[in-house]
Parts: sequence; structure tokens; C-alpha cells
Amino acid sequence: MTVYFTAQVKIKNREAYDRYTAKFMDVFSKFKGTMLAADFNPKVLAGDWNRDRLILMSFPDEASLMEWLTSDEYKEIGKDRDEGADMLALLVPELELPQS
Repeated sequence: MTVYFTAQVKIKNREAYDRYTAKFMDVFSKFKGTMLAADFNPKVLAGDWNRDRLILMSFPDEASLMEWLTSDEYKEIGKDRDEGADMLALLVPELELPQS
């Protein structure tokens, strides 16, 4: 079942975050995910949003997402992500609608 990964990012060290993003797609492309959206200026339609960036990805299943997230390659660039930003990350399973 498809799962979605969403991250809301608050940048605290632009230099470190830029190092992370410079290497991100090289690492991400080795795995089964699809980048769906990434925006530094999403339009807030309701409520307060105190983040700087929103990212949305999909993976064929939770195992594929976890393979990427726990890979040695991602852990290595994740050091710059952690230094450069506070991140709220969520895993959301695809909605299964009843068959009619």
C-alpha cells in the first residue's frame, strides 16, 4: 500500500541545510520514492504555519520508506539536516476506500 512522507521544516542554519539539500536527490534517487512536492512558500489556507518548507513524497510501501530513511547514505546527510533544521516528519498511509 502506498505511503506518503511529509516533512515540515524550520531552518535554523542555512549553510548546513543547503549542504543537506545539495546531496539529497543523489541519495533519494537510489530508493523507490517519488518526490511529489517541495515548496519554500506554501500558501496557508487556514491556521498558523511557522515553518519554512514543506516536502511531500510517496513510497510504494512503508518498508520502502524505512529503507530510505534508515539507509547509511541518508543517515550521513541527515547530520546536516539535523544541524540545519528542525523537522516535523509524518508517515501517512494511502486512504483505502470501500469498494462499491
